[in-house]
Amino acid sequence: MALSKDKKKIVIEEVSALILNSKLTVAANYSGTTVANLQALRREARLNGTTIKVIKNRLFIKALKDNEKFKNLDLSALNGMILYAFNSEDEVGSAQDLAKFAKSNPNLKFVIGINDKAEIINAEDLNSLASLPSKNQLRAILVGTIKAPLSDFVRVLNANLSSFINVLNARKEQLN
Repeated sequence: MALSKDKKKIVIEEVSALILNSKLTVAANYSGTTVANLQALRREARLNGTTIKVIKNRLFIKALKDNEKFKNLDLSALNGMILYAFNSEDEVGSAQDLAKFAKSNPNLKFVIGINDKAEIINAEDLNSLASLPSKNQLRAILVGTIKAPLSDFVRVLNANLSSFINVLNARKEQLN
């Protein structure tokens, strides 16, 4: 169904806002993916702060071209059945959500990504980004790295105390 000019303008404004707020916008070809699978992708991605939109390519390109920051990008790769993933919270969240979905739905393929610095990221680099740990995983790794020496130090101190108590208990048993 064709969109009226007013509806197109509303879609372009909405997409412009999503692009400006997104740390990484990912375009992926979804041809051959069922509607039910796309709905599942939207639900799963929403939990991670990613918004999935199926937008006409020319409306997406118009939204980019209307912004001075993204005006000079080469968007020739945006053709066919493309969905767009936006994430304003995590730099690699949108790529990770799509890559996770693509493991069980091989029809989904990365096309390009656009970061918040108005740089194009190719499909191979998006796959690499998707394999990086998330922000929360990196924080957990950092906490574990900081905690490990302290835990080891406490274990060493506790071992000396435990050994001393074991010697006292053994001496007590000898005297009884």
